[in-house]
Amino acid sequence: MTAQHGGSAVHPLWSCGFRPFFVLTSASAVVFLSVWMLFLNGAALSGWRPPGGVLLWHAHELVFGFGLAAAAGFLLTAIPEFTGAAPIAVRPLTGLVALWLMARAAYALAQWLPFGTGLGLTVLCNVSFTAVLLIRLAPALWRDPRRAHLGFAWTLAGLLLAQTGFFVALFAGYDGLPWIHGAIDLTMVLILLAGSRVSMSVLNGYIEAGRPGAPSPSDHYLARPPRRYLAVFSIGACGVAQAVLGGGPVAGWAALAACAAMLNVLNDWHVGRALLTRWALMLYACFWLIALGYGAMGLAWLAGVWPVSSGRHLLTAGAMGLSVFTIMSLAGRIHTGRWLDRRPWLPAAAGVLALAALIRASVGLPELARWSWWLILTAGMLWVGAYAAYLWHAWPVLAGRRLDGREGCAEPAGKTPSPFSGPESGC
Repeated sequence: MTAQHGGSAVHPLWSCGFRPFFVLTSASAVVFLSVWMLFLNGAALSGWRPPGGVLLWHAHELVFGFGLAAAAGFLLTAIPEFTGAAPIAVRPLTGLVALWLMARAAYALAQWLPFGTGLGLTVLCNVSFTAVLLIRLAPALWRDPRRAHLGFAWTLAGLLLAQTGFFVALFAGYDGLPWIHGAIDLTMVLILLAGSRVSMSVLNGYIEAGRPGAPSPSDHYLARPPRRYLAVFSIGACGVAQAVLGGGPVAGWAALAACAAMLNVLNDWHVGRALLTRWALMLYACFWLIALGYGAMGLAWLAGVWPVSSGRHLLTAGAMGLSVFTIMSLAGRIHTGRWLDRRPWLPAAAGVLALAALIRASVGLPELARWSWWLILTAGMLWVGAYAAYLWHAWPVLAGRRLDGREGCAEPAGKTPSPFSGPESGC
């Protein structure tokens, strides 16, 4: 169960950057949301108060715990594929994992740390993890002659700024939620950048090129840069309007513009039968959830038909939850030397995640107010169940040795393109 790395035996879990972080992502999804539901139900957590309160802990850990662990796993594997840089070695990988774990523990246990060091250690560990990840990835992205993927570095830098602002607000006694809202917008940009690249391999058949019986790859789908740039700009404009105005008509129209821009991006996907596969539909649904989320937020600000949080939960529980699940299911198989999992549990779990997001978003409807507690509980249980199913099925793969004789993050024997690559013109 070990592989040779640099002349020493290394457990397979540390043989590639995505392996430990995908395990942490799925485990944190189960643990963090379970803790949040226990708190909402008042189950033996009444004395627990992390810095800023449990609501801010929940929001921060969803974006910067769960979300950033998934981003780290993706980027530590994808950036070497994109740029030709060397993959991360075992020692810095274990250091990043340790820093992520320390950040989670420091925030959760801050009130019990001695000498008032809780918040300071929380800030140090959390901001350091984001900064180290950016420092690790940015040089390779900058040295790439085309610099076609530099958007990942800018987005990570924005997340670092948002996280820093969040903790500065906590220190100063202000509300940290606006910084979390900005981080959610940046996460949607990250999903758009990553999803557009992965979807090119999925829809065009490159992700399984070489699998026995697979059809020849085609080039019908192209993620057109102008549409993506417009969507990124519109999401950014919505985020700025929220930050400056805190909502209102201007933010509402900006959110509707972001919705329209995402619907425009979806036009690239309408390529015929290639869209009607589980992998393409899962990624397609992620972009739909982003569009619906911003549309719901826009209507909330303009017409007050439901709370803004309904739209934000479509973005977080929906778009972020489903996109992370989908990309982990793709990369977590291909880059461990295995073909994709075709068992029915996987599309069922993806459907459960989308359903959970829709149920959670419906909580704000006045007609369902009497059922709000049950709707929140149902949505949370569905979301936790889907990620628990992923962890159950993925652990033997992520922590197991390759079965094709290759090492590291290489694709299955006989396969040439990566799920992170695709036709150069689309990147």
